[in-house]
Amino acid sequence: MIIHFHGAARTVTGSQHLLEINGHKLLLECGLFQGRRQDTYELNRHFHFDPTQLDAVILSHAHIDHSGNLPHLAKLGYDGPIYATKATAHLGNIMLMDSGHIHEADAAYLNKKLARRGEPLVEPLYTQVDAAMVAQCFVGLPYEKEFEPTPGVAARFVEAGHILGSAAVVLDIEEKGRKFRLWFSGDIGRRDLPLLRDPVLPIDTDYLLMECTYGDKTHRDPQTAFEEFREVVYKTVERGGKVIIPAFAVGRTQELVYYLHQMIDGGDIPRIPVFVDSPLAVNATDIFHAHPEIFDEETKDFLRNDKHRAALGFDLLTYTRSVDDSKAINDVEGPAVIISASGMAEVGRILHHLKNNIEDPLNTIMIVSWQAPYTLGRRLADREERVVIFGKPYRRRAEVATIGGLSAHAGQQMLLEYAEAAKDKVEKIFLVHGEERGAQPLMEKLGEAGIPEVYFPDAHTQAEI
Repeated sequence: MIIHFHGAARTVTGSQHLLEINGHKLLLECGLFQGRRQDTYELNRHFHFDPTQLDAVILSHAHIDHSGNLPHLAKLGYDGPIYATKATAHLGNIMLMDSGHIHEADAAYLNKKLARRGEPLVEPLYTQVDAAMVAQCFVGLPYEKEFEPTPGVAARFVEAGHILGSAAVVLDIEEKGRKFRLWFSGDIGRRDLPLLRDPVLPIDTDYLLMECTYGDKTHRDPQTAFEEFREVVYKTVERGGKVIIPAFAVGRTQELVYYLHQMIDGGDIPRIPVFVDSPLAVNATDIFHAHPEIFDEETKDFLRNDKHRAALGFDLLTYTRSVDDSKAINDVEGPAVIISASGMAEVGRILHHLKNNIEDPLNTIMIVSWQAPYTLGRRLADREERVVIFGKPYRRRAEVATIGGLSAHAGQQMLLEYAEAAKDKVEKIFLVHGEERGAQPLMEKLGEAGIPEVYFPDAHTQAEI
């Protein structure tokens, strides 16, 4: 077997790992690279393999940095199966259609400027039509159900605890008379996260392909993050301000809503309006409601006792779909919480809310996830005093609060535990989906734990096993 590391190698986004097994080609993930805008278009436009030669794709979860280039893959001729959990296939459909819309809108906006300058126009990376082609390829499967994506490969999904439907991919491979197990972690979640079950640790694993996003730090526990979140909201409300939260539409938004529901019901914060202003987040929340079987026991207990009988719905919460409803939020006076996409504050309605609130010192901008370099979210997390939104400079007077403990990614301690679960049998570990600052400390810790064969591959290199 040969593993080609074509994405999320020495970086966090754009996951793509191509496996050659028994003369067949199996792609794990097909994500969008996200970062400096002038780089991303070209990087996402060119695959380092022929899409028409792929036999199958397996998707660990629906986040765009793992799934977002599937429509382009289909556009270039791939029409084979895309295996995922049922919830991931469900989420993937709406997320990729939304992504196609964004690509179309971005191209249209840019082409207006290019046309005025008499320069050549650009095409979107892909469209909603291309995204609709992907929906026909999804094969949604339950956790733990075995399937054969290519000859000699028995695959199954196990809980990753990262977002709804997220999974690690277990591949039991027979090749040239040899049997071995490759365990691909996808994105590893954490214990005791709201809504989700805990991740399953590797078992009887010969080769481990795992993420290392936060290999350099140990997260505060979710309860501490909950308390910090509550404190920021409370202080902002006390001074009469609004809390503006750029949040990923899938996963993070639902966790925040669940936390706010608990805080308001428990009397921990005043009864203030909460707005979720993202059509994608609204649609994703509908899918959360459609898959209650994936909720953890704590959430199920909460639902049994809650007067609203809904983890992600309560009387002060408004989900907005239309542009007019989004604009109406600007007219709301007094304290409120506004959660809007995108999570890195690069596109979408969050830009309008930041523009309207960033210069008011009563307000707080809350950063609740990792921010890629060169994004507006990273500039806000770095507390830059001046930022540009829609081409116009703004002075940041709003407070910035970062709540790192809300991450849905495993921290260093959980990553160590994950790898050490395979220690007795594992021959090699390959670290992906992380920058060097995350990988190097983790490699040192794993070496100290007696796991010497740990690699951090460069992009577009390969390993034969």
